Formats: sequence, structure tokens, C-alpha cells
Amino acid sequence: MIHFIKHNKSLLCLGSYLLFSYALAGQNIQQTQTDTIAIDSTKLVSNFDREVNLGFQIEKNGNIVGSVSSINPDKFLKFDNTQWVRDALNGRITGLKYSSNIRGLGDALIVVDGIPGRSIDLLNMEEIQEITVLKDASAAAMYGSMAKNGVIVVTTKRGSNKKEFNVSASSGIKNPVAMPKYLDSGEYMKYYNEARANDGLSQTYSDDEIANFNSGINPYRYPNIDLYSSDYFKSQSSFTNVLADFSGAMEDTKYYINVGFKSDRSLQDVSDNDKGTTRFNVRGNIDFRINSWITSSLDAVAIIERNKSSLTNLYNAGQTFRPNLYAPLLPVSMIDFTGNSNLEGIVEAANKYDGYILGGNQSYSDNVPLANVIAGGEQTNMTRISQVNNSIDFDLSSITEGLSAKTYLSFDFYNSYNLTVKNQFAIYQPTWNDDNKIIDLVNVGSADRRGQEETVETNSFVIRYGFFGLLNYEKKIKEDHFIKASLIGFTNNTYVKSVKQSEKNSNVALSLNYSYKNKFLLDLNASYIHSVKLAEGNRGKLAPTVGLAYILTEEPALKDVSWLNYLKIRTSMGTIYSDVGIPGYFLYDAIYQQNGGSYYWGDRYGSTSSNGYTTIERGQNNSLGMEKRMDFNFGFEGLIYDKFSIEANYFRSSLKEKVTRVSTLYPQYYNSFRPYSNFNEELRSGFELGIRYTDKFGDLAVDLGARVLYTDSELTKVDEVYEDDYQYRKGTSIDAYWGLESLGFFGVDDFNADGSLKDGVPAQFGNVQAGDLKYKDINNDGVVNDQDQVVIGRWDAPWTFGTDIKLNYKAFTLFALLTAQVGSDALISDSYYRPQAGDKYSEIVRGRWTEATANTATFPRLSSIENTNNFGKTSSFWMYDNSNFKIERVQLTYDLPKTWVSNLNMEDFSVYASGSNLLMVANNKEIKQLSLGYAPSYRYYSLGLRVKF
Repeated sequence: MIHFIKHNKSLLCLGSYLLFSYALAGQNIQQTQTDTIAIDSTKLVSNFDREVNLGFQIEKNGNIVGSVSSINPDKFLKFDNTQWVRDALNGRITGLKYSSNIRGLGDALIVVDGIPGRSIDLLNMEEIQEITVLKDASAAAMYGSMAKNGVIVVTTKRGSNKKEFNVSASSGIKNPVAMPKYLDSGEYMKYYNEARANDGLSQTYSDDEIANFNSGINPYRYPNIDLYSSDYFKSQSSFTNVLADFSGAMEDTKYYINVGFKSDRSLQDVSDNDKGTTRFNVRGNIDFRINSWITSSLDAVAIIERNKSSLTNLYNAGQTFRPNLYAPLLPVSMIDFTGNSNLEGIVEAANKYDGYILGGNQSYSDNVPLANVIAGGEQTNMTRISQVNNSIDFDLSSITEGLSAKTYLSFDFYNSYNLTVKNQFAIYQPTWNDDNKIIDLVNVGSADRRGQEETVETNSFVIRYGFFGLLNYEKKIKEDHFIKASLIGFTNNTYVKSVKQSEKNSNVALSLNYSYKNKFLLDLNASYIHSVKLAEGNRGKLAPTVGLAYILTEEPALKDVSWLNYLKIRTSMGTIYSDVGIPGYFLYDAIYQQNGGSYYWGDRYGSTSSNGYTTIERGQNNSLGMEKRMDFNFGFEGLIYDKFSIEANYFRSSLKEKVTRVSTLYPQYYNSFRPYSNFNEELRSGFELGIRYTDKFGDLAVDLGARVLYTDSELTKVDEVYEDDYQYRKGTSIDAYWGLESLGFFGVDDFNADGSLKDGVPAQFGNVQAGDLKYKDINNDGVVNDQDQVVIGRWDAPWTFGTDIKLNYKAFTLFALLTAQVGSDALISDSYYRPQAGDKYSEIVRGRWTEATANTATFPRLSSIENTNNFGKTSSFWMYDNSNFKIERVQLTYDLPKTWVSNLNMEDFSVYASGSNLLMVANNKEIKQLSLGYAPSYRYYSLGLRVKF
């Protein structure tokens, strides 16, 4: 693997050449016997008859009234071999924004195998049978309070009567898309002197010092440290994924086992401690019959993930370590022992690292990131997860035909801990002579001691258990009428370490479904929700929904229309009550605070006896209730010419009775003990459209999908009091950025000779000067302050797009997934883009304002002190257009000839080359692609194979 990493480019090219040479040879030898993927239009028609798992229910797609979209990974994983579930969802499902946000409402509830609250990040795509998105209130009603933002239902694979063995393996490299670019020592020192001069302060660095740092004459005495350079980071690292699953049956028992291994190597390249992450997971389930009317299943999941690293992440530390601070490594070869008898003993006792000792500086003895990586020790982060489910299904047809029941019990355990081994180590501040030799060393660290401190810390400990009981009844009346009823009781409890109040959710739901001649569909749902966040007597709420659908193509007038294969219109409305948005427990209670102050019992000028007293910090409100989502949906889905499938919906969701500490309902003197109340309201609306086209032209099969989602939002009722009407948030977008409107920079002409602002120029924040940011005085009161904030942008994209393209020619399949976001803005806030005072300077400051660059400057004047006016305020100056277009993934797949596969006793064998996060087109691409903090964003390339036995 190390050899592969070292020579990856040549091997990747050679591997691709051999792969496709082999493929072409196979085509030439046995072209007529090659597996091809034909597009069968009847599959699109049958798609409306396939069963969809809705979590608590399984229903035929054509009989679903609510707004629902689903995908089956088995249909695309061969051509889009992504293993991250969020990556697979992004851009692929109509109405889904990003990977878990339905229609802009917020993060959806995740349901895995009927259990709400589990994480999709614990799954790989190979173990998933189906993913279904429940978008409107009618579809999500059975999940009660937790369904406030919609539901994503994930169904994992189970055993079948047919024995199967599948293997998927891939390995590749990942390159950082962008790395931070900071100024070198000489340039940093020059600009810092300029910042000091702008503040009326003396220079920190002399011209001779700067010249020495620029000369490179002695990089250890005059260092230029870039922690993002190739000295500390590799240009790429490797990753490997191997997954295998087994399924089959023995008599009345079916089984399924999925085993996976993942390795993701670290990009940091200083110490052997930086191993990266490895993960092992196993999932198994069995379905078995107990007797003629009872069946059961048992599921178990185990995941172990390990990340081994140094004690310091250089990618994060590099943001603050200035290039001229000191040399972290000092070469022993540059030490002159002449005339210093103690120096030889110091060096002899010091730990050596490839001919170097650790360098430091007394003034920065706590800022030693590289020494901490090399000598500080190591840490291992371990995550252990286990999940167990048991379900029992009862066929109660002996009582009455169509009656069945199910119980489901689950238990999850999540634990992560950090094992840290810390070493003490010496770091040395050198003394240099005129010949650039080290003539003395002073230890400004500690004594060298290994393994002196070992710590085990539990970072996370979570236990979750849940139970639901389900009673189903189905009845066909004569030939035209069909009824189905479901009654469910559900409870879920999550305990988190250090959180005193566990999270509890419970509800009872009833679903009634009626169909007439398979063309008129009616759904009635009611969910009774219980919340422990509210006061006794006010904890329950009944939430009803109703949905109607009409399959028009079942009408005789349309049944024989050749070009219209299927058309269903639907509408739904309803309410979901939820306590998810209530920010805590016991908010309905009054809070009293014992005050340590005093008051006098006797004569004020006599005795000074005093006593503490009690104040009320928050008022009581036992009427505090749940938040309410009122939902309306109208849409249709259809199939035209056996080639075009279409899904469209208009939706409108009003979130009412949001919980807040209302101020407008009470007089000002009541302010300190206002209770929590239901008050604020929000409105979200929009439309979604998904189209799929499939066709075949000779040997070329085409499968194209396109999706668009438009979302708009409005604050319709807000608890707010402002002096000026333009400041009121009511009527503005929920995702609005509020800030100051930038007018550019102050110029020299804005000031009098004494440095004061000229008459008519509004005062700003603090004492400003030429080169500082100037803001618009919205209310024309002569002063710019927070009253001058207006809407300057929005952070959520109103338009999102997704397109998947699959082209199949004989044994070759080319797949691409494209996404786009239009209309959103973002703010730059990191010190990389907004450095001030003693912050490290990035290349951004080259555009700083000076009198010479006043007409072209892109950054305020430099300052060596905190500058609230320029950097402490949200303004349009720091905003950028966040719109972008991305090529998310591209994969080329080759299916080996059928005869070759058969000779190997296989059912299917394919190989592929893929890349992800390949291209971004955006006005501000350099900002979006640069990830600051823990790790960079990556571009991935891999080769892989899939085998089915």
C-alpha cells in the first residue's frame, strides 16, 4: 500500500490502461456474449406496483396517497459505487435538499428498520435495501412528534430463499482540493509593521531582520515555517473499502450477514502515530418461523471504529502558528561545541529525531504543535456501537381474516472513548553566533520522559431503547372496495451521558386507508402525541391528517390513451404536533433564585441586620403547548410514452405556536420573569419536480434523471420590538442574514486634518480612519449602530438541482451525478479571511487598503489591535455568493463477458474506475473549496470491483 501511494499516479494510469485494454479485448473476443443492460420500459410501469417500506407499513407505490419518494440502492450501486449514504442521497431524490433536509424544513427524522432516531452515518450502502423519504404530514403522521421535519426511512437487507454471496472492494487515493495559503515570514513581518504603523505604533521588525528572513541564509535562525507544506503533509493519502454479504435460507429460517472493513489513512505525515481511521462492521439478521401463525426476526449490529493520531492536528494548529515564530527542529550539525563544555552534555542527553533536536522559544513554550506531534505522545479514539432488534409477527387470521399484529423491541448502545498517552519532552532555544552556528541551548520545555501520563476519557455514552406494537387489518369488500387499518403504539427513550433528563418520545397512531376500484384512494390518519416537556394535564395532543388520490388512468376514457401510461393526482392536509423545537425540559415551571443581597430590618442608620431574599427568574406557564406544523400538499405523478416518468408537488407548511420567551405580551417591568409561551410563526412553501427519461438507441441505452426543488420561507409572526419599522423580522425570510450594508472603505477625504470625521459623515464603531469599512446610515440619524442592520442576504439556497446520467453501451456504463445550488449567500468569518490584531496573515491581506491601492483594495487597512468596526460586525462586505454547480461523481463500469463469468461460477462480475468531488463551478470557488479547521476537503479517485456469486 505504501508503494502504491508513493507511485500512485503511474500505477493509476497503468491500472486504467490495463483495465480497459482487457475490457476491449474481451469485447473483441466474445462480443456477442457480453452482458448488456437494456432499458425495459415495462419496469417503469411496474414501478407503480412495487412495494415501498414506509417504516411501520409496507404499501404498493401506486396506493400511496402521501408525498413519498424512494430509491433502491441495488439498482444503482453497480454504476455509482458510493458507500456513504449521505452522498448517495444528495441530488438523487425529488424534494430532498442536500442529504437529510426535506423541502427546507430542517433535518429529517431518520428511521432505520422501523427504529426512529438511528443514524444513517453508521450504515454503508451495500447493506441497504431501500430508502424512502416521507415528505408531507399525511405520509409522516404515524411517527408523531419526531416527524416535524419529515422522515427518511431506511430498510436494510434481509435473507432470501436464494443463496447469494456478494463482494465489493475498492481502493484509491484522495487529494486535498485546496490547502490554506499563508504569507511567508518576510512578507508577514512587512505587513505586520504596516499594521503597527497604521495604529501609530513603532515597528516590531527591523529592515535588517526582514532581509535576513527573506534571504534564506539560515532557515533555522530565520525560519519560514509553513505547517501546510509537503514537509508535514502528503500530497495524497489512501483509502480502502471491502464489503461482503451472505444470504440464504434453511427450511423455515432465512439469514443475512454483511461484513465491512474500511481504512482511511491520514494526510498528516510527521509521526508514525498518525495512522488514520479503520472501521469494522458486521450486520446480521435471521427470520424464522415459530409455528403456523407466529414468525420472528432477530437483528444484531456491531461497529468498531478506531482513529490513531498524534496529540496535535497540524491542519488546525497551522492557522495560528506564525511563520517566523521559531524553528521547530534544530540540526545537530549546526551546533558548535567550541568553548562550551556544558553544551556537549546537553546535546548528548537530548532526544534526537533524524539528526535534529526539538527547537522552541521561551515566549511560546506552550505553542509547540510540531514537537507535540513528534514527541508528545499519541491518542486513540475508539467508537463501539451495538444494536439489537427483535420483532414478532402474528398472523391472526384465525380470529378474523386480514388481521395481523407485530411487536418490535430494540436496544442500542453507543460508546466512544479516548486513550491518551502523554510524554514530557525538552525543547531548546538556541543562541547563535555570527557564523550562524548554535553556541548554546536552553531547555524551555520539560525533561524528556515517556509514558508518564496515560488517560482514558469517555467522550460519549448513549443508550437508546424503543418499542412499538402494531395491529393491522385488511379487508376486501366485494370487488371494488378495499380497506386497511393500522393501530400503533410507540415509545422511544434515549439516555445520554451527563444529561440528567433522558429524551423520551411516545405516541399512538391510527391509520385508515380506503380504495375504490384501485383508482380512488383515501387516507385518514390520527396521531396522539405525548410530551414529557410539558406540564401535567397538557402533555397530550391529537394530530389529524387526511389525504386523497385519484388514479385517472384507471378511468375508461384514459385507460386506452396510448401515450399516457399512468397518471395519479393527490392532495393532503393535516397537522403534526411536536415538542422537538422546545429547547428544554420543565420550561413551563417557574424558576426562583436565592439572592445574596440584603435589606435592612431596622432603622437604616441603626442596626445593619440583613437577610437574603428570593427573586423569580422565570414565570410559570402550565398552558405551554407543543409547536404545530400545518401542512398542505398537491401533486401528481405519471408516465408518458413508456419513457418519461414525472413527479411534481406544490407544498405549503406553516409552523405555528413556536416556543419563545415572549416580550411583546408583557409590560417592560415584567421582562426579568417572562414565562415561555407559544407565539412565533413561520411559513415555508415551494414546489418540486422530478423527471426521468429512459430509452434505447441500438446498443446505446440512456437513463436520465433531473430534479429541481424551489423553497421559499417567511416569518409570519415574530415576538419583536424595534424602534424603526424596517428592522422588523416579520415578513422576511427565515434564513435571512441581518447585518450592516457596506459602502466600501473610508477614504482620506472623509476626514479632517485632525483625524475626525467630516460633517455629514456618520459616526461608526469606535475611532475609524482611512481604510476602515464604511457602513450605510439606514435611518439617517448620523450614527451607524445596530439599528442600521437590514437584510443583506440569505443562507439557504431557494433553488437546488440534481441530475443523474447513465449511458450504457454494450458492456460499458458511464454514470455521472451533478448538483447545483442557486440563490444563497454565505459569510466568511474565519481568521484566515478576517485576520486582525496578532492573527496570522493569509494571502487575503495582499489586497489590503493603502492610499496607493485605495481604488483596488479588497481588504481593510491592516491593524495590530482589535478592530470592532471592521471585523466585529456582520456586514455585506464579508458576504459572498454561495451559488455553485458540482460534478459530484463520475464512474465508468465494465461488465465482464457472461461466458467468462459463468466459467468462474459467478453470476456477475464488474470492474470500475470512479472519481468524486471532481469539479466545482462557482464565482467564489476558492472560498468554498477551502476547508478550515480539522481537515481539508478531498477529491477521490478509486478502482474497484463487484462480484456476485
